[in-house]
Amino acid sequence: MTLVTDTASLSALCERLAREPYVAVDTEFMRDKTYYSKLCLVQLAGNDEAAAVDTLAPGLDLTPLYELMADPGVLKVFHAARQDVEIFVHQANAVPAPLFDTQIAGMVCGFGDAVSYDRLVRGLTGVRLDKTSRFTDWSHRPLTPKQVEYALADVIHLRPAYEKLHRRLEKTNRLEWLSEEMAVLTDPATYRVVPEESWRRLKIRSTKPKFLAVLQELAAWREHEAQSRDVPRNRILRDDALVDVAAQMPQTPTSCRGRGRSTGSPPAARPAGRFWKRLRRLWRVPRSSGRPCPSRTRPRKAASRSRICCACS
Repeated sequence: MTLVTDTASLSALCERLAREPYVAVDTEFMRDKTYYSKLCLVQLAGNDEAAAVDTLAPGLDLTPLYELMADPGVLKVFHAARQDVEIFVHQANAVPAPLFDTQIAGMVCGFGDAVSYDRLVRGLTGVRLDKTSRFTDWSHRPLTPKQVEYALADVIHLRPAYEKLHRRLEKTNRLEWLSEEMAVLTDPATYRVVPEESWRRLKIRSTKPKFLAVLQELAAWREHEAQSRDVPRNRILRDDALVDVAAQMPQTPTSCRGRGRSTGSPPAARPAGRFWKRLRRLWRVPRSSGRPCPSRTRPRKAASRSRICCACS
């Protein structure tokens, strides 16, 4: 069991791994109390060693890790990479590249859409993983040997899984089928949150222009607040409350309370001045300024999965 807690050890580890053709990578993080994921652990595996980097260790400089993630000569292998990559983009302002996602490769090879890591490993290698530490608090220190062992299993078994998938894809001439999906994963725009577009993730039925205009403004306000305070967006205002406020257009904090599914915790208790100033301005939005119906303007998915969801023979 190798747990890296100082910069010198991390630098030496990354220097060794930089000589590898590929490195298996995974992260452990917490996000229940924050908007941005709190990175707690990074697991790395080369051909001869695996190590867990304690990103919360006092004084640890993660620069060598970020340089390894950006090294064009080393392929970074993840499973279900998007959340892991999002963390690196937020912390290092760079997408790990080049990159290979075994979940996408598994889909191409007939394991189904969004196959879990343990099912993929079991199907390819026959190994059954211990998942007893799946819901552990990764921010709590010190980490136990069992936690570190569990975390390292996520990269130790990722290497043979990747190699088997890669051979299947080469044998069936389907490696290029992954290129479109991998291009999405390595595009920084994939991880760029635009508050003015956050309304699109809400479940709504009304397509009235003024309702949509107000909803878009309120959703953008909530996103900005959540980002600036680093708290989950629902800590600012729940989805159902946000939709209700846009639909009901309350004129005062008092009128916002007690309206069906409304706030539960009145928005006036949040940054009251900014919230109600914005509301009063929005009520004056002219009907013609509404945005189009989300169902008609939702962006097309960057890559079609229907073409690649078939089994490798």
